[in-house]
Amino acid sequence: MSDAFKIGIRVYYEDTDAAGIVYYANYLRFIERGRTEFLRALGHDQNVLMKEGIAFAVRSVSAEFLRPARLDDLLTIETGIESLGRAQVTFAQRVLRDQELLLDAKIRVACIDPARGKPIPMPRTLHEQLSALTEPLQ
Repeated sequence: MSDAFKIGIRVYYEDTDAAGIVYYANYLRFIERGRTEFLRALGHDQNVLMKEGIAFAVRSVSAEFLRPARLDDLLTIETGIESLGRAQVTFAQRVLRDQELLLDAKIRVACIDPARGKPIPMPRTLHEQLSALTEPLQ
């Protein structure tokens, strides 16, 4: 993911268990922030999309927990596009501490009409932006 979108996140006490290690479910929160900021950087605010009748729902998660993050670590969340359909996108996401890979994940997300909970095609502009960023698996 050489051209991945990146954000930094600090690990706070609230993110950890009693041993000071990040609780596994909190990685999902971290990578959710990565996807949200990725869309924001493309000019798509989640609130605006919701008002336009567009939302994203996670369909599947595949995550490999490789190393633990700890209290006060500064993490980098990398987000890229692995594959793209008209109504869904698979994000490739990684969590790193410095250059050390802690989590490797694939998140498949469906574009839905939030009022009906049904899949819908992505807006053309968003689809074209994501298509330009899609990288084949390496």
